[in-house]
Amino acid sequence: MDTQRCCPSWLVGCFLALGSVVSSSSSLPTASIPMWVSCPVGSQAVLPCRWGPRLRPPSPPPPPAEFHVQWETPLATVMEQQGALLWQAEEFRGRAEVPGERLAAGDCSLVLSDVQIRDAGLYQSYMLVGGAPMKRRVFIRSVRLSVHDHKSTQSRGPGEDLVLDLRTLRSMTVVFYGRNSTAWSDLWRRGVAGSRRVEKDPERERLTLKGVTASDSGYYKVLDEHGLAVSTVLLTVQESGSKLFQVKERTPASSGGTSTWSPALVLSSLLACAWRRTVL
Repeated sequence: MDTQRCCPSWLVGCFLALGSVVSSSSSLPTASIPMWVSCPVGSQAVLPCRWGPRLRPPSPPPPPAEFHVQWETPLATVMEQQGALLWQAEEFRGRAEVPGERLAAGDCSLVLSDVQIRDAGLYQSYMLVGGAPMKRRVFIRSVRLSVHDHKSTQSRGPGEDLVLDLRTLRSMTVVFYGRNSTAWSDLWRRGVAGSRRVEKDPERERLTLKGVTASDSGYYKVLDEHGLAVSTVLLTVQESGSKLFQVKERTPASSGGTSTWSPALVLSSLLACAWRRTVL
């Protein structure tokens, strides 16, 4: 859908001949109880919303361009949309919209693309109804969004490659904590030349660590522009004869601390111990 930016205050001043009135169902308390939505970083989230139960639709229904919807958090407006006119907050630029073809049918769900950890929180939707100067906001729905990072374990043999999925364009750094490490170290930074063993796919958001060795066993953490975890991978390098190199039982806190060592008897017990005591 072609959109153009405009100021929210301009949108509020627009004439909207929706002609709806608040129905008796607008007093129902269920809409104010947040619905929970959970998704991983980098995915698309749909925050459900239907204005039909809260507003009595006019007959005949107005054209889609006259429907006026607003989503906000307790701190700021996320987006505001009327027909092809769309305003988005800076942190949601290019990532938040209500599909116009669904809005006229009563679906005011907010579609968030490339979801980030900082997107988590409470969202509320409103429809703006009536004509100027009597336009008013009608509360529709509360949704609480939970965003979680990715966690996985991988095993490789010496000389094999490790592929790390960056998940999102906002992933800026990959850090590493090895079996002999005492602190996290940078493995890769976006836009900065690094190790020749680390290759960035020119078309996809992923890295390849070429030819892993025993010293590459450990934790790999992908961080976004705010230093928040996008994903964590525990790599175990396996020798010939299925002998596993040891790794630390837990991920150390970034501020330091002590850690203990344990011999790896089998891969399943190693990974179970590692993740049980991981501080991510």
